[in-house]
Parts: sequence; C-alpha cells; structure tokens
Amino acid sequence: MKAMVLAAGLGTRLRPLTNVRPKALVEIKGKNLLEITLARLRQFGVTDVIVNVHHFASVIVDYLAAHQNFGMNIAISREDELLLDTGGGLKKAAWFFRQDCEPFLLHNVDVISDIDLAKMVAFHREHAALATLAVHQRPSSRRLLFDEQGRLCGRRFEKEQRTQLVRKAESLEPLAFCGIHVISPRLLPMITETGAFSIIETYLRLAALNERILAFRVERAYWRDLGTIDSLEQAAEDMQHLSS
Repeated sequence: MKAMVLAAGLGTRLRPLTNVRPKALVEIKGKNLLEITLARLRQFGVTDVIVNVHHFASVIVDYLAAHQNFGMNIAISREDELLLDTGGGLKKAAWFFRQDCEPFLLHNVDVISDIDLAKMVAFHREHAALATLAVHQRPSSRRLLFDEQGRLCGRRFEKEQRTQLVRKAESLEPLAFCGIHVISPRLLPMITETGAFSIIETYLRLAALNERILAFRVERAYWRDLGTIDSLEQAAEDMQHLSS
C-alpha cells in the first residue's frame, strides 16, 4: 500500500522550535513527528511513501537517507518555490499514484493517533468512496458538514458564522477533520484546481457533483493535533500514560 505524508508546512505555531528545524523533525519523547508517522504507516502495511518538503527541505531529505528510509521506499516531492497546501501538494505528487488501482493514505505529519487505518481503508473500499475522511466531534474553527449517510455536504466557518453548502440534506452534522484521508487514485485526474489550494476545496466541488466523499467516525480513537508547543507537551504526557 502507498501513502503520502504532508510534511512541507512552515510550523509557525511551533516556533521557536521550527526556527532551526522542519516541523516534521520536531520531537516528542525522543522521536520526531516524521518518524512517528512513518512507523504508524508501516504498521498498517504501507511500503511506499512520498513526502512533500519545503521548509528545511534538505534537512528532511538528509535525515531520511541517514536512516535508510526506515526500511520503506520513500520518494520526495519538493515544493521549493511555493508551499502548495494539501491540494496543491497532492496534485504535484500525483505521479506517484497514477498507475495504481488501490486506494492510498494521505496523512498530516503533525497529527498523532491510534486510529485503525486498516478499518478505515476497509470502510473506504466497502462504500466505494472517492475519498474517506477521518472525523470526530470536537470544537474547531472549521467543521465539515455530513448528511445522514455520512456524505460530505458542506462546511461551517465557526468564527465567521458562515456556512457553505454544496449538497442538500434533511439534516447535517458538523464534524472536525483529523488530517487523515483514504483516497481512490481516480480522484487525481479530477483535481482541476491550480496553484496552492486545500484539498477540501476539491472535495467540496466533487461532493456537489454527487461524488462519494465520506466520513469515517473515530470518536473512540486517541487523536491529537501537534501544531502547538502546548499540544506537543500534552502528547508527551499522553504517551507516557498510554505506555504505562
């Protein structure tokens, strides 16, 4: 199975740690975020990975080479001039997946979880989804809106108190996205957006065309966004308790 790890971000909320290193190499209890993510993917049978890089790109490339790619086949997608966001980053790396028929994982480097990725992939296949998004109930400034069948219908901007709807539904449930996707390769030629853009923009456009962008509920799983210093410290404490 293949995966893409989104590791190109500037990590501005993690400063001053990211003043001297890429976000992907910030550590928790002696292990960095990239190492943790790759280990999780390898645990679920992922053998081939593409990692996008921008901030301190050469540091990540050298780090992977020094560790023999952790026994995986790893390619690099360089975003040297422009940080492309999730959608632009995936579009640039699409060549890595185009010859495949099997779904692949897209995973933010700055999230940690014990979400059962095998169950998520099985759910994706069973429901013939174009994309499946790990989601749960939590406060968030932006939440995705799903109907009774778990199909993406829009999103809610909480601070602006604005709702964007792309599909009608009798009732909608707002859920926060966890930064982990399962994607069918047939999505790739459907990405018509250009430049730097969020993959959520593509999902919403395709949901409006009745494509199956589905929610995978992960309320019972451990999950944490590692985008801030406080969150890193809490994750380190969580890991200590979980291992004891």
